[in-house]
Amino acid sequence: MLHRFLIRYFCALLLWPGLAAASESLTVAVASNFARAAQEIALQFTVDTGNEVRISAGSTGKLFAQISNGAPYDVFLAADSERPALLESNGLGVRGSRATYAIGSLMLWSSELKFANIDCRKHLKNLGKDHLSIANPKTAPYGAAARDFLIDAGLWKLVEPRIVYGENISQALQFVASGNAGVGLIARAQYVDKRLPAATCSWPVPETSHKPLLQQAVLLQRASGNSVAAAFLEFLTSSVAQEIVLRHGYSIPR
Repeated sequence: MLHRFLIRYFCALLLWPGLAAASESLTVAVASNFARAAQEIALQFTVDTGNEVRISAGSTGKLFAQISNGAPYDVFLAADSERPALLESNGLGVRGSRATYAIGSLMLWSSELKFANIDCRKHLKNLGKDHLSIANPKTAPYGAAARDFLIDAGLWKLVEPRIVYGENISQALQFVASGNAGVGLIARAQYVDKRLPAATCSWPVPETSHKPLLQQAVLLQRASGNSVAAAFLEFLTSSVAQEIVLRHGYSIPR
């Protein structure tokens, strides 16, 4: 699909060597879980082309709502595949421009000393006074995946009264890192971040227990003639960008 899109934008590819001279800019709406990786990719794109990329991060649901209401973004890097597809179908995204740029996963995590040598997964059956932090399932795909896992494991009704919801996966991590929640279901990309406090307990959530976290990008209609935006989408699936994606804890599509 992306290949067909790039053929239609062959002019942008032909202009690639001249992008640095143009020194244009674009604004990219990025799911909060991918913000750090996106910043690194954007920086490398700027180094290679001379074109500035502005990153605006937030929950996928909120960014989708902003785009639907006319927010001036050129490219959308969502944490799911549903919303980019919706943007294509309602005419706000350029048809044929969607591509999966990363595949996410979840980790159950805590840094509280009392959880040292404790099985995180078993602790979910008896949270006691502890809270469980997850992202809002209504606006954040990682929150929806967390809910899917808890339902699949038969734990949802048991833990729901003890759940605190982050607006996005970044806030969900903040709640557990600050001690407002004892444990949290966070993104693996956050777990591998060296700035994160050392885990006292952690457990990788099986990817088979929730809908795949296929993170897709889409060119937005306002940038349909923007050669820099087209070049950025191509760069996003390049070997250079994909190495950054892998280093930040994601898988990449085969």
